[in-house]
Amino acid sequence: MTKTTLLRSTAALGRGLIAVRAEARTPASIAELATAFEAFKATHTQQLDEIKAGKTDVLTTDKLEKINASLDEITSAIDDQAKQIAAVKLNGNTPGDMEPTNPEYVTAFKAHMRRGDITAAMSVGTAADGGYLAPVEWDRTITNKLKQRSPIRENAQVITIGGSGFSRVYNDGVIGSGWVGETAARPATATPGLTSLSFATGELYANPAITQTALDDVALDLEEWLSGQVDGEFAIQENIAFLSGNGTNKPDGVLTYVTGAASAAKHPFGAITGSTAAGAAAVTTDEVIDLVYSLPSERNGNAKFYLNRSTLGKLRKLKDGQGNYIWQPTYVAGEPSTLAGYPVVEVPGMPNMATGLVSMLFGDMYMTYLVIDRIGIRILRDPFTNKPFVHFYTTKRVGGGVQNPEYMRFLKQA
Repeated sequence: MTKTTLLRSTAALGRGLIAVRAEARTPASIAELATAFEAFKATHTQQLDEIKAGKTDVLTTDKLEKINASLDEITSAIDDQAKQIAAVKLNGNTPGDMEPTNPEYVTAFKAHMRRGDITAAMSVGTAADGGYLAPVEWDRTITNKLKQRSPIRENAQVITIGGSGFSRVYNDGVIGSGWVGETAARPATATPGLTSLSFATGELYANPAITQTALDDVALDLEEWLSGQVDGEFAIQENIAFLSGNGTNKPDGVLTYVTGAASAAKHPFGAITGSTAAGAAAVTTDEVIDLVYSLPSERNGNAKFYLNRSTLGKLRKLKDGQGNYIWQPTYVAGEPSTLAGYPVVEVPGMPNMATGLVSMLFGDMYMTYLVIDRIGIRILRDPFTNKPFVHFYTTKRVGGGVQNPEYMRFLKQA
């Protein structure tokens, strides 16, 4: 097959692939991803050849962008499947899971949601203000959905506390020593210093509403409805806060700890260090490789790239010195695609490649960032404020911050 024939066939395949993905909603496959990547490489090669020949074909550029978008869609679908595989392996349980729900409590909670009936369970509900702590299973369901929808929560360390806040003590590691003779004096040496760092929680809320008539008449699974209303909004707000929160009634975002940012001096170990790209809207292969090797080997055991879809689309076009693309699709179900040999996590809230912005993070998010859940989701049933609607004022206290900046690096645009 000639090069021209290959380009034509892969281009046609790419157009067909895009059409199929747009019309069908069948699960994505590894083979589908591999085929799309071959179409991407062939079209990108065609574009480079046209540039070298001194001409730029708009149709080629448009086709490349469409295939790139298709790669994004397929990769995202495969990543979702990987999460489902991981969930099956864990059998739906995670370390520190709460105890099963008391059936009597669930019955009382459902009665409270539908009619405001709290007489059946005065011992388990906070009846004084019409509020309830959500049942354990419902609470766990919301938390699991947040983990699936928030890339930072999914990759960070998550702990549940029973008090108002959490503090951690850090050792600065400064200890003195020295060589002495058998009978020489042994003066006191430097003693390590201890620093306490506090992680406060903020309150996250949603306030969905439904009419009392619907509550009375519609055969509606209220827990499922309310869960769907709440988890999407909570996930959006969490993702924003975990990235760029200012610490005021919300978590301190990981991006605020990079050198020069608002929380750079907050941690006793210093700021998250990194480098600056030469370009304001692009990076080179060498800059990506330098970012990888700026993280010490003892810190990169669970390292991943964290970036948004726009940045990933640009990085797919980068090659190494041998002409190999540094982004590679996954070839194993349950495994993510890689960049320079490391997994890629798509984070919607990460900045684009633009002047002065941090477009990429690389490191071990589990060791870097701590998410703190104040146990229990609380629901306040409010039928009075906005008649004829009944509002379900739902709150969850969440905190977060960098627990160790030494496990993360950043790349900022010029």
